[in-house]
Amino acid sequence: MHGRGPVLAVTALGGGLGAAARYGAELLWPTAPGAFPWTMLEINAAGCAMFGVLMVVSSEVRAPHRLVRPFFGTGVLGGFTTFSAYVGDIRRLVGQGHATTGLAFLVLTLVVSLAAAWSASAVTRRLIARGLT
Repeated sequence: MHGRGPVLAVTALGGGLGAAARYGAELLWPTAPGAFPWTMLEINAAGCAMFGVLMVVSSEVRAPHRLVRPFFGTGVLGGFTTFSAYVGDIRRLVGQGHATTGLAFLVLTLVVSLAAAWSASAVTRRLIARGLT
C-alpha cells in the first residue's frame, strides 16, 4: 500500500468532482419518465471524447505527473461518465414498459461513446501533428 495513498486520494477527489458534475447536468436537464435519456447519452459521449484527448496528450505528447491520469481519467471522467447510471436508466426504461427505448439507449450510447473517443483521439493527433496544441 506504500505510495498508493496519493493516487487513492486524487482518484477519490476527482471522482467526487466528476460525479457532482454529472449530477448537476442531470438536475439542469432532467429526463422525464419513459423518455429517452439524452442527458446521460451526452454526458457519456462528452466524457469519452475527453478520455480520448487525455489519453493522446498524456501518452503521446509528454508524460504527465503520475497523479494526472488517476485524477482526471479514473477520477473526474470516471465519475462523470458512470456506466452504472447508464445501466440504471436502461433498467428503469425496461421496468416502465419502454423496452424499445431502453434498447435504443443501450446501443446508441455504446456507438456514440466509442465514436466520440475515437474521433477526439484522431482530431487531437492531427492537431498535435500540426503543432496546434
